[in-house]
Amino acid sequence: KGYQHSTKVVMLQRLRAILRFLWEDHGSPKLDQHIQHTSTIRPRNVVATREEIDAIMHHSSRSLRLWLLLCSDLAIRSGTAVLLAPHHYDQPAGQLRFVAKYQSHQTLPVTEEIRVILDACDLTSSTSFVTQLRQADQQAKGRRVGAVCGRDCLWRELRRARAAANISKRIIPHDLRRTTATAIYNETKSVRSVQALLGHSTLRSTIWYLDHDMEPV
Repeated sequence: KGYQHSTKVVMLQRLRAILRFLWEDHGSPKLDQHIQHTSTIRPRNVVATREEIDAIMHHSSRSLRLWLLLCSDLAIRSGTAVLLAPHHYDQPAGQLRFVAKYQSHQTLPVTEEIRVILDACDLTSSTSFVTQLRQADQQAKGRRVGAVCGRDCLWRELRRARAAANISKRIIPHDLRRTTATAIYNETKSVRSVQALLGHSTLRSTIWYLDHDMEPV
């Protein structure tokens, strides 16, 4: 309970591999066949248009805007994007360096728009960029400032921004990540380039991520 389905699938696969290793190499009882086999959910294949993204951005606060820019322009996972803080930001190089899901190390150059937002934050703070912006917006409105800005408050604001923009399609940050990945593939025809951008540990994940947009590999 509490884990996303994709995480459960990975955990069960690793557990089966460990039990199989113990059985084959150390004579332990063969238990791997007792582990539940869970079907993997196919990735969403929704993409957003430039007009839809711009309309949502128009109705977004600074914190939501940065979160969406990190998910779209840099194709960062939403959970990782909300946690990025000044110690991840190499200001002279204009790069973000962080450890993503499955311990993949990523270095991504920021866009000019993202750079302007990050440079306006307190780069000596340990607080994440998104939380800093959220707190500043709350203070400007005379509201109580929360300690952190989690994904729940961002999701609520995203729903309001979609409604204000009259967008009925349920666009989520993952769709923005996939939109950018698809655009990179269509431009370069390089699955390896998309793999590096997404931080996938295996090419199989990237191929499955993009197989709605490419010929079978």
